[in-house]
Amino acid sequence: MNEFTGKVVLITGAARGLGAELARLFVAGGAQVVVADVLEETGRELAAELGDRAVFQRLDVTRPECWDAVVDATLQHLGRLDVLINNAGILRMGALEHFSFEDYQAVIAVNQTGCWLGMKAVLAPMKQAGGGAIVNISSTGGLSGIGGFSAYVGSKFAVRGMTKCIALEYGRYGIRVNSVHPGGMATAMDPSEDNSSYADQPIPRPGQPEEVAQLVAFLASERASYCTGAEFVADGGLLAGKSYD
Repeated sequence: MNEFTGKVVLITGAARGLGAELARLFVAGGAQVVVADVLEETGRELAAELGDRAVFQRLDVTRPECWDAVVDATLQHLGRLDVLINNAGILRMGALEHFSFEDYQAVIAVNQTGCWLGMKAVLAPMKQAGGGAIVNISSTGGLSGIGGFSAYVGSKFAVRGMTKCIALEYGRYGIRVNSVHPGGMATAMDPSEDNSSYADQPIPRPGQPEEVAQLVAFLASERASYCTGAEFVADGGLLAGKSYD
């Protein structure tokens, strides 16, 4: 089903993990995809694998001039920009008293500021096109606290809040903005092969990138035309509560 035929999708952090799975899914759905990442070699390899409907663009999401350059290049070469997936993110952990300010700033810069800059950069072309869809990848850490993850959780709560604000501001222009909140996923960010930490979940395993990608693609599509300003969870039931069986 080529529901994204004629659409142009920009994905950040697209060189690997969930981002790479999203790139594959959108190309399979007929879209032109901009694979954006700081990992140049890996990103170029993925774009080559995906063929002539994918192009790599180096993007440091923390720098507004880089966003402007990538959006300008997208419009120049592909003519439009319909979907932004703010997927780039980093994880650094540690108890507050031992956590450095530099690490805190790094996490906020990528996860929070990068998301804000991305939304700001695509508004003009989406308004000109009469609408668009933005999907911001947050986390279950954007819905609940996690000890030792103050920077990460703070950034992901911010993504959730900003999503609602921008949805309120730009719904009148046909721009939908939603956040997705995955639990643990089998990616480089959570490389453990031991599923014991998931034993208490209703679905006792980490998610696969393709499972979360399907949710993201739904929100980017016209099937989600009445969804905006909301959070969508894919966490194997992690946040459902405690079972005492």
